[in-house]
Amino acid sequence: MTTVVPQSELARRAMDWISGQCACIPGESNPLLHIEAAAERFNLSPLDVEFLKRFYTVGDKGEK
Repeated sequence: MTTVVPQSELARRAMDWISGQCACIPGESNPLLHIEAAAERFNLSPLDVEFLKRFYTVGDKGEK
């Protein structure tokens, strides 16, 4: 039986997964390297991928 998961929940899970990947690999704190893998793993839409890219690049620069 298949469970339908809201797209926003998939994006949240992807963010958790990306953060976990960065924490597990010492010396690799660049989350942008993991976004494409997360997109495939969580079946994210192109808009979600763009959101994740902006979220992590703006967060790294300290901009608003």
